[in-house]
Formats: sequence, structure tokens, C-alpha cells
Amino acid sequence: MKNRIFFLLIIFITLSCSKKDDKQERNPYLSDPVVSLNLNLNLPEYNPLKFPGNSVITSQGIKGIVVICISDTQYFAYDLTDPNHAPSNCSRMEINGPIASCPCQNDDNEYNIINFGRHTTEPDTKYPMQSYRAERNGNNIVISN
Repeated sequence: MKNRIFFLLIIFITLSCSKKDDKQERNPYLSDPVVSLNLNLNLPEYNPLKFPGNSVITSQGIKGIVVICISDTQYFAYDLTDPNHAPSNCSRMEINGPIASCPCQNDDNEYNIINFGRHTTEPDTKYPMQSYRAERNGNNIVISN
């Protein structure tokens, strides 16, 4: 009898756990392109990434990737496509300091790059910018997903 109760308890606990609680809902507008970049800080085009607050834009990803230096060891990398509508001719975001904004007409989507790519006015209801892993390895910054 104890074994049956224990077995039923285990089944109940297992069924009550949901994977949806563990993960953020998948963004229906964006794909997951394979990204593998190696940015050599010795090259002139990536030299700004040696200094906090500077950023560089690359051509990979959906609409390009912005890489920003936070500190000597911390970097953020985000896709430049607006995550809250399907990619189009105008959905490549423009960078102005720490803010990324979508130039599409009637679209006031702005994202704070320093605040993990979250929407500036509706962070809990809008999708954040698609992020990529950014790690410094010696004089290289490796961007991947």
C-alpha cells in the first residue's frame, strides 16, 4: 500500500511540473540563426571594444549584431532586428548610445541595451532583443549562440 501511495505521489509531482514555467515563451517573429564570430581586438575595426561604453556592429545574425563593451571582461551582444514584429525592410534597429530603436513608421519600440535588451516602456509585455553569448578570450571576443 505504501508503494502505491508513493508511486501516485511521484506521478502527481511529475505532472504538476511544467516546462513552460522554466522557459520564457519563444518569440514567434524571430528565427535562431547560427552565429559564430571571433572579434580580434587587435584589428582596428574592433578596437573600440577595448573601452567601456563603446559598441561595434557586425553583419551576422538576422539584421546585424551590436556588441557593446560593459567592462574589461563583460560584453553584451544583441541582434539588431526588432523582436516585436516580423523582420522587414525597416525593422533593422538604429543605435543611439545605450538605446536601440526601430525606424518603422508608427513604431515606438525602443530597447535599453545595457538593461539586457529589454523594452524601455513595456518590459514585461514586449519581447526583449535577441541576445547572443559574448565572452572575452584573451584579445578576442567570441560571439555565439
